[in-house]
Amino acid sequence: MDHGFTNPEHPHTPDGRYFVVRGRLWRLSNPTLAPAEREQLVRELMTARRAVRKAKGDADALRAARSSVDAAKRALGERGPPWWTDGAPDYNRHMVANTPYAGWFETIAMKDGGL
Repeated sequence: MDHGFTNPEHPHTPDGRYFVVRGRLWRLSNPTLAPAEREQLVRELMTARRAVRKAKGDADALRAARSSVDAAKRALGERGPPWWTDGAPDYNRHMVANTPYAGWFETIAMKDGGL
């Protein structure tokens, strides 16, 4: 599991469950997905996101496209029930400062000059 930085601006938590953007935690994809399955789901997500952009002004198409985005994100493990099984709470979309990751983030933010 990669616990480092795939993008220095978006560090991953030490447990590999989240990445941080502007001080907010976002759940990472389930690392146990087979590479081919993950690639297919990412393709589906990108197609759905393009459909959202294309659907502007068409409420029905927009609703369907957003539903497809949600389905892909759930299949990837980024939404819905957490993919980990140790019973730890889910802090998806929480501000990192209000979670048990606050001390870790403060340490790396200071080291990297304030993320």
